[in-house]
This record gives sequence, structure tokens and C-alpha cells, in this order.
Amino acid sequence: MRMALEVCMFAGMVAGAAVPMGAQQTAQQAAQPPVRHWALVMHGGAGVIARADLGPAGEAAYRASLAQAEAAGAKVLDSGGSALDAVEAIINILEDDPLFNAGRGSAFSAEGKNEMDSAIMDGATLKAGAVAGVTRTRHPISLARAVMEKSPHVMLAGPGTDAFAATVGLEQVEPSFFFTEARWQSLVKQLQKEGRPIPPRPAGAPTPGPAVPVAQLDEAEGSHSYGTVGVVALDRAGNIAAGTSTGGMQGKLPGRVGDSPIIGAGTYASNQSCAVSATGSGEYFIRLGVAREVCNLVYFKGMKLQEAADQVIHKELETLHGDGGVIAITPDGQLAWSFNTPGMFRARQVEGGKVEIGIYNDEP
Repeated sequence: MRMALEVCMFAGMVAGAAVPMGAQQTAQQAAQPPVRHWALVMHGGAGVIARADLGPAGEAAYRASLAQAEAAGAKVLDSGGSALDAVEAIINILEDDPLFNAGRGSAFSAEGKNEMDSAIMDGATLKAGAVAGVTRTRHPISLARAVMEKSPHVMLAGPGTDAFAATVGLEQVEPSFFFTEARWQSLVKQLQKEGRPIPPRPAGAPTPGPAVPVAQLDEAEGSHSYGTVGVVALDRAGNIAAGTSTGGMQGKLPGRVGDSPIIGAGTYASNQSCAVSATGSGEYFIRLGVAREVCNLVYFKGMKLQEAADQVIHKELETLHGDGGVIAITPDGQLAWSFNTPGMFRARQVEGGKVEIGIYNDEP
């Protein structure tokens, strides 16, 4: 019995010695979740953006706005916040910036009203929220998130969107809050050119004055110029998210809904593939399902993200004669943007790296 006990003890000692200390540490490290770096990409609309038209002052203003919004998202991610939080934080800022066609500064419908669309999607859970026809909620992207998190639905449209926003405590404003002189004058010019009636100036709009120049990114049919804001982000937990917000097509028929709030068309996110936010000729993006198409190429065909984005924008979308662009990100940190227009307001950053800001198509 004693000999058997000694044999067992010896065997145990040998078994323990068979795993060197370094190997034990390696096994423990392998059990730890990988260290990830956050990253984000944002856009402020794609379209006909010429240096001569924008001018030095206009270009500086747009670059400053993109940098400010990007910094807000970076702050969220740097403090350990989620990709969803970063997406919402950036778009909140862009929705308050009259330079962009989202929130304050949105394009007008043919009736002279601002009808805004937005969507957000969580790549970790595939949960999504979207809204269309928003007229009184200050931040449509926050309303889209509320639909995702505080309702059993994915999309709300029409008067019910603002009514729901009020019940969940989101800030409500008068429709005139979204008015900007530049967008209004742009609408008047378009309707006059097309021989359509000019609607009354919106109630509560300020007295006519000089319009602050903005890039003509309204989604006017045939103008080849568009305006939407969007963000895709990757957080340190390895989750991705996407969000998009827009004032839509200038001079559109009342009730028109573009691609931005359509999950799979203008907005999509899945940790199994990628997150995408689009900007451009909405009707074409809906028909092609642009956002999901990019992710399908990554997931099913194993394409690199940039290759997939270029395939959809420069081949599939152009085959339909659609204009615009996308931004995208993957859980493993691939970043991409692709557009077939003269320019797209855009910015991106990886944790620890410098912010890259671009406007024209001859920039990296």
C-alpha cells in the first residue's frame, strides 16, 4: 500500500512538472479576451463637391465640423463606451450642425417641411431601430435608438414617431428649429426651375437674411448631389454598430422615405461581417440593398472590406446609374470608404492613430 501511494505521488509530481511555468502562463493568456483597439469612420454626405464652389472658408468649416464630431465619438470609445454610444454621440452633433442635411439644416419637401429619417443598428445583437417622417424630435438618431431599445418594433413612420419620442422623454422642438435659410433658398430655386409652386415660408422661420453657404448636398433628382450623415464604429469589446441620419431628398413628395432608415439598404451592422452607413441616391440604394450587399460579399465571399465596398459602389451601383458612397468597418478593425461622386465629407480614426479627414476624391 505504501509503495502504491509513493508511485501515485511520484506520478502526480511528474504530471505537474510536465507543464512548464511558461506554458501555464501562455494558457492563462490565451484564456483572456484579446486586447482590441477602437476605431470609427464617419461621413457627412457624398456628391458634387468642388474646391472652387466650396472655397477655402467653406472647406475649413466642414473640416472643423467633422473634426469636432469625430472627437466626441473618440472620447466615448476611449472611455470604454460602446460602439452604439459613439455612433449616437457623433450623429447628435452632426444633426445640430446646419452645414449638414440632417436634423437642423435638413432639406425641405415640396411642401416646405422638414421630414427626417434615421436608423441605428447593433452588430452584436442584430437589434435595430429606424424612424421616418420625423418633424419635431431634435435628434432623430436618438429616436431611432429609442425605438430599438424601448419598443417592440424596428421602424416607426409618420406622426407616431414624434408622439413616441415625447413619451420616452426625447427633446421636442418646433418645426422651425430645423429651418436654415440656405436650404430654403435652395428649395425655392429648384422649384422655380422645375415650374413647381413655391410653398409658404414655414411658420416661425426667421426673417429672410443672408444665407450661410453650404455644400449643395441635397438629394435633388438629377443634381447628382446628396447629403446624409452616418457613422460606423468598433469598440474595445469587439462590437460594431452603424447609424445614419438625413433630411432626405430636397423637393421630395411628402411622405417619401429614402434608404437611410431602411435596414440593409442605407444602414446595417453585424458582428459576423461588417457595419455600413450609406449616402447617395436613395432609391437606387434601396433597390440594390447596398449596406447588406457589402456585408454579404465580406461574409459569403470572404472579400476584404475595401474590395467589397468598391465592388458594390463602383460596379453594382454604377450599373444601375446610382451615385453615392458608403463607409464601413469590421470587428477585426478593417476600415473602408468608397464613393463614385466628386467628393464625400469623411473622417476616420483608429485608437492611438491620427484623425484622417477628407472631402474630395483626390484625397486618400
